Amino acid sequence: MSQNSLHKHLFGEIQNVLSWEKRLGIIVGTARGLTYLHEDSNVRIIHRDIKCGNILLDDRFHPKIADFGLARFFPDGETHVSTRVGGTIGYTAPEYAVHGQLTEKADVYSYGIVVLEIVSGRKSVNARLDASMQLLLEWAWNQFQQDQVLDIVDSSLEGQYPREQVLRVIRIALLCTQGSWALRPAMSEVVSMLTNNSEITVQPTQPAFIDDSAGKPTDFTTPSDSVNLRSASSHGSITVSFVPR
Repeated sequence: MSQNSLHKHLFGEIQNVLSWEKRLGIIVGTARGLTYLHEDSNVRIIHRDIKCGNILLDDRFHPKIADFGLARFFPDGETHVSTRVGGTIGYTAPEYAVHGQLTEKADVYSYGIVVLEIVSGRKSVNARLDASMQLLLEWAWNQFQQDQVLDIVDSSLEGQYPREQVLRVIRIALLCTQGSWALRPAMSEVVSMLTNNSEITVQPTQPAFIDDSAGKPTDFTTPSDSVNLRSASSHGSITVSFVPR
């Protein structure tokens, strides 16, 4: 693809500030691609590794979902499948990381993380930042709770974005990352929320955090709801924590 991956545009390999219009187009286009995989294809497909590095951009910055090496077909009539965990730390849904229970809502969770990265220009996990900001999802949720959610918007945009539209997109991202997979919207619902102006009446609940403090669970986590995973990155051991259903 002529514009390479979204990851290279957001995180510095390509010196190019994406305008809000381009970012929104990528957000909507990726949502439509996932809707096709989950709902419109002849077979239901779960990608399992939605991340910025797997979103490629053409010369008009239209997104294409790439790398189906981990993708799984989803049998008709099944509520979930049990499988070995695959994917990338920082994007993996908690019920999948902990129990190996895979549904299309695992892709929805990963998509929500990607949306937050697009809005903020920050990686999902960055151990170089202050502890309160290392986990993008946790930081975004805290800012949302304090009614300061616009503070997460990429400063390189220099305020050149429609405030209400950005607030709407962030709310949708938080809905996609809720701790219980049953509370996350289907991707077709995400597309609808992104492309019409009707009021979003559903309030996000506390999302599933990925705690990089090696054994320091969030205050809503019980011991049975945590599992230590070994990351291939420099972050080492992490704890995946989620809201019990």
